[in-house]
Amino acid sequence: MKFQVLDIIPHLKNPFTGEIVSTADRLAQVVETAQRAEELGFDSFSVGERHAGEFISSSPTTVLAAIAAVTSRIRLQSGVTVLSVLDPVRVAEDYATIDQLSRGRLELVIGKGNEVLQYPLFGHSLDDQWELLEEKYGLLRRLWREEGLTWEGRFRPALTEPTTTTPRPYGGAPRVWHGSATSLTSAALAARHGDPLFTANAIQPRENYKALIDHYRQEYARHGHDPRQAYLGSGSGAGGIFLADTTQQAKAQYGPVYEALTAGRDVPGNNSPYRDIDHAVAEGPALVGSPEQVVDKILSYHQLYGHDLQSVSLPTTLPFGQQLELLERFAAEVIPAVRAAAPTTLWEDGDPYADRPAVTSRSNHALAH
Repeated sequence: MKFQVLDIIPHLKNPFTGEIVSTADRLAQVVETAQRAEELGFDSFSVGERHAGEFISSSPTTVLAAIAAVTSRIRLQSGVTVLSVLDPVRVAEDYATIDQLSRGRLELVIGKGNEVLQYPLFGHSLDDQWELLEEKYGLLRRLWREEGLTWEGRFRPALTEPTTTTPRPYGGAPRVWHGSATSLTSAALAARHGDPLFTANAIQPRENYKALIDHYRQEYARHGHDPRQAYLGSGSGAGGIFLADTTQQAKAQYGPVYEALTAGRDVPGNNSPYRDIDHAVAEGPALVGSPEQVVDKILSYHQLYGHDLQSVSLPTTLPFGQQLELLERFAAEVIPAVRAAAPTTLWEDGDPYADRPAVTSRSNHALAH
């Protein structure tokens, strides 16, 4: 299995002290976490996108560009690019720039987003969210694959003059994943194009996500794609990872934080049913416990989902030094056991995007020139 660190850049007060880091410090923490994740052997780092609520991830392209400048190996992903509210021409340009800066390490994750307030902010109707996503993805695919393109659709002014976006991607069109949380629509769109799927695995019972995954695989096969390339990513719930020597210690140390944050979040129809730490650990996707407990939980989801990429997030209201310690312990005590038990061809031989392009260090690149 491969491992991703995801930061949707929540900007929250500590629920007990009321303290909050400055915006500049919080963004700097994201970049530093990505650097440390690369050093620890994580496979990818993902930056979310939100345009409402207690988040400062409205410009993920800027943050990913900063990360690209200080890393050389780790793949860069978005989580998710809210394509439904964006202009595909701008998306093609911005993310191709990141692809160039990172020398081909970009993979996009697109979706319709998890925040309804984004739609009126950008002048769109929530009723059109799925049609917006489908049309805009169709255009984005063509912009990255074709030059001199003309195009006409429903939601964006036509491209009446032959259009070639610049810069072009570094090594051909980057791979695009589709984020899926609540509807069969994203799963079906991914399957139609032969793209991988990223299940949120966040606040619903696992059986709900399994239904979306099964639909994706059925549709993927129906469209005639190679099932060996139906890669699947999975999230790890709200709240972030937390490890201690025993699961009881982890629950005792992190439970009050988890429960305070969960109680303080009231978004009707979008709240976690796992309100207390015991319920979250026993039945929810939260990766809280001893390293052995967390390994077992990831593998239990793998047995059900068959996923190739596990995404984890840090509990960002904790002191930053403690967050990095958790990341280091996860890399040392969880990742090796899961990798050994759940191998994958993602980014390995058999994956057509494994060498897109060959990922080399900046020093090797310099020596070659």
